[in-house]
Amino acid sequence: MPTTLNPYLGFRDNAREALTFYQSVFGGELALSTFGEFQASEDPGEAEKIMHGMLTTGSGLVLMGADTPNSMEASTGSSISISLSGDDETELRGYWDKLAGDGGTVTVPLEKAPWGDIFGMCTDRFGTAWLVNVNNPDHAAPTP
Repeated sequence: MPTTLNPYLGFRDNAREALTFYQSVFGGELALSTFGEFQASEDPGEAEKIMHGMLTTGSGLVLMGADTPNSMEASTGSSISISLSGDDETELRGYWDKLAGDGGTVTVPLEKAPWGDIFGMCTDRFGTAWLVNVNNPDHAAPTP
């Protein structure tokens, strides 16, 4: 298996809700494991919290996440954003509409950018920052 790089999001008590939301945005299969299933916490209040969650879509997107245990400090905000880019404007606008809607915040509207692509930035209702870029077909790489 080749090495992969995947976003892994941390939550405080709402990983199940967030990962289920991301499944509604991107589709795919969602696998969730709780602290209780693996006896990974001695705190009975953490039994149903998500120890590990993984969303895998048919197009190859993988997004992981978990609840932060009560004994650990949950970080809020970060310098990380998740970027979605490609040529399928309909697909990417669909993701954008779901991520930016229902409690999300638009930072930069999804519209034509100075470099010719369609670009926007938003933060979803769980505090995850997203960048969406629809490639301009005129920027296609030349064929050899």
